[in-house]
Amino acid sequence: MTPLKARITDLIAATGPVPVSEYMVTCLFDPQAGYYTTREPFGAEGDFVTAPEISQMFGELVAVWLYQAWQALGRPVPVTLAEIGPGRGTLMKDMQRTLSKLDPGFMANARFAMVETSPRLTEIQKAALSGSNADIAWHETVSTLPDAPLLIVGNELFDALPIRQFVNTQAGWKERMVGLDGGELGFFAGAASLDAALLPPDSASAPQGAIVEFSPARTALMQLIAERLARHRGAGLFVDYGYLQPGIGDTFQALRRHRHEDVLENPGEADLTAHVDFSALAAVARSAGLAAHLATQGRFLLDMGLLERAGQLGADADGPERDKISAAVERLAGPQAMGDLFKVLAVLPHGIEAAPFPLAD
Repeated sequence: MTPLKARITDLIAATGPVPVSEYMVTCLFDPQAGYYTTREPFGAEGDFVTAPEISQMFGELVAVWLYQAWQALGRPVPVTLAEIGPGRGTLMKDMQRTLSKLDPGFMANARFAMVETSPRLTEIQKAALSGSNADIAWHETVSTLPDAPLLIVGNELFDALPIRQFVNTQAGWKERMVGLDGGELGFFAGAASLDAALLPPDSASAPQGAIVEFSPARTALMQLIAERLARHRGAGLFVDYGYLQPGIGDTFQALRRHRHEDVLENPGEADLTAHVDFSALAAVARSAGLAAHLATQGRFLLDMGLLERAGQLGADADGPERDKISAAVERLAGPQAMGDLFKVLAVLPHGIEAAPFPLAD
């Protein structure tokens, strides 16, 4: 039993079951034993690999999109380019290198921001970007970003925010709780009910035991970002794994050492995530007066020139390096890999076109 599991077990024994959302927050962000507080999750030596770690091409193409969005917005200066949930700083490093080649003047005039809540990851990011000549500041929240036009990107950000789950029972949809069963952690139906108006369309035919998921935390963060983009005229790009339409299903999962495991098995030692409802995020952006475009990661990267960039990188490479580049393309854009599972949300003011997304009317 992990130290955090023992602590959670004692807490539940003393005070009763806790919602899935509270369990998730404790496992990921507990100050003493939380997953993101104490561990190095990224890369081959960690528990998972993100797109920027797979290939520089991902960060390069994201940078090109943000630069095109800035041009479409009228090239405002000053402008802040921010990354929220920046991991080890790999994506920002690749974006800055690309932007330096695209437009040195942009690099000289733009302010860069890293929105990060973890002191440990902040130090890792500062080390990764230590060679940069750009103006970079660290923030714990989007709220403290400069009051200026904003370009913001988040990769695998929303999946780590807590979710609430509701289970279909004879008494209706009840909040799913983590409690004790013979001294072991287990799932139970609680007392809190769910408003039927919030249920997805296919809920009427859902069997008993079916799960629906909601994330007020994701909604609140997207609203905060969208309101800033609307107020200061900016653009955002968000990439994560998830689905385009709401539905029934349990996507709560744990990943440890690149393998899936029981979400209740090793609190604090496994990454806990859930698939992102992109339709809900898009609805929040639209309610703030912005246009929202959705695509799969594969379609977005291919339309942005992934194959052409791979060809450029492979032109002077040897055989093993070309094989590595080809494997990265397949992993990033292949339908059986990240290409279809991961989705892209682009948020822009109405009347702005940023390829490969059409003009926002």
